[in-house]
Amino acid sequence: MTTTTAPSGAPTARLLLPADATEAEWHATRRAGIGGSDVAAILGLDKYRGPRHVYEAKHGRPDFVDSESAEIGREIEDFIGYLFSKKSGIEVVTPPGTLVHTEHAWMLANVDRYALDTFGQVAGPLECKNRSEYQLQDWEEGVPDAPALQCHWYMAVGGWDHGYVAALVGGNKLRWHRIERDEEMTGWLVDKLGDWFRRHIVEGVPPEADGLEATTELLARLWSVQPEAVAEIDLATAKELRARRADLKERAKTIAADLRTVENEMRRLTGEAEIAKADGQPAWTWKQNGAFAPKKFREAHPDLAAEYTHLVEAIDTDRLKDEKPEIYSQFRARVLNVPAKGV
Repeated sequence: MTTTTAPSGAPTARLLLPADATEAEWHATRRAGIGGSDVAAILGLDKYRGPRHVYEAKHGRPDFVDSESAEIGREIEDFIGYLFSKKSGIEVVTPPGTLVHTEHAWMLANVDRYALDTFGQVAGPLECKNRSEYQLQDWEEGVPDAPALQCHWYMAVGGWDHGYVAALVGGNKLRWHRIERDEEMTGWLVDKLGDWFRRHIVEGVPPEADGLEATTELLARLWSVQPEAVAEIDLATAKELRARRADLKERAKTIAADLRTVENEMRRLTGEAEIAKADGQPAWTWKQNGAFAPKKFREAHPDLAAEYTHLVEAIDTDRLKDEKPEIYSQFRARVLNVPAKGV
């Protein structure tokens, strides 16, 4: 991989890797620092990736994160950029490639598009997002945390004083916002992420666990399971974790019971109606649009159940387990079980 100092369009960054570099070069460069898409994940504000995902990816190991929506988002960046330019009157161009901060080699940026000023000079970054209809409200009055942090990071790397985030919501609505540079935010991000990079990437210390569901899925797939192998845990640590888990489980039961009480009161007040309103405004609904109950249906209408029953393809897991135990084991979920009696 060749480092270049070609014009970057950024006051405090230079071009590290051109846009036409190979995929292998791009991945190698991305592993060498913190990019915009890593920021929210490291800070625990990305529900699809957490700090452990970033840690694994930076060390060249799979983080098992890929989605069709992300792929589509990349494919329609041109359209989102075009639509932003049409609606805002701001001209946009494609950046030359991966940028690196002139003083901090670990600060990287892959900007979606450059927004130009009236003189045709680069004014700041434009981040393009593809979002579902369900997220429309999040974009009406501002930019959600994750993409806002990404834009702040690009301003930190490139030295711009403002940037833009545009989202195509539901495939037919464009929402875009301008974000001003915040020096306090910039300094905090550089310090926070710099410390994280040094400890977890340079020194190689794995980050602590977090509460993201995506991290649960990652940890379940991260290692090849060694049957009956034993991991020795410090006694004090084991006792502390077990005690915290027991306390949280008990509190969760109480919260669940309180929640059911509130929701049952809402059901009681709704009665036979489907929609509840207060002062003419929708309060909640209780509609018969939930999951179908096949067991109750079969018991109440056995003849109809037989008429509407059809055979479906299914994997013979018992046979697979007997004949291909190693492959069968690869696709079994790992279950965390904490016995009541123990340390």
